[in-house]
Amino acid sequence: MTGPVGVGAMYHVLVPMDADEDRAMTQVRYVADLPEADGGVKATVLFIFGHGDDIPEEWEKFKSANRIGSVRHATEYLEDHGVEVELLDESGDTSEFILREAEDRAVDAIVLGGRKRSPAGKALFGSVTQSVILNTDIPVVVTGGRPE
Repeated sequence: MTGPVGVGAMYHVLVPMDADEDRAMTQVRYVADLPEADGGVKATVLFIFGHGDDIPEEWEKFKSANRIGSVRHATEYLEDHGVEVELLDESGDTSEFILREAEDRAVDAIVLGGRKRSPAGKALFGSVTQSVILNTDIPVVVTGGRPE
């Protein structure tokens, strides 16, 4: 099976997402629409619990990305469209983990969820998006989103 680039290898994308379901679904629809996505694309879905997501220690065992609605629906969508899915969750600095996982997994692209911004805000990406774009040589796709 060949990936979208037609070189016989599986095309691997990193899909970092947050709890916003609309944004997550826009990201995974992009991935599922890649050429030969059904069987030729692997998506590593990454959910990062932020520093403000502290939970009591006794509940720590329940802290899992597959408990997040946006992640659960997005991974189901990808699987329904024949995309191989790997699910990761981390805690800490979002852009740092995105960049590290992209490098460690030698992904072909990073698919970020964007937000529509006001006319004044269109000149800048969000801080995580901007940090990822500026600090990697890996192609970055920023999918659209609904207005903030």
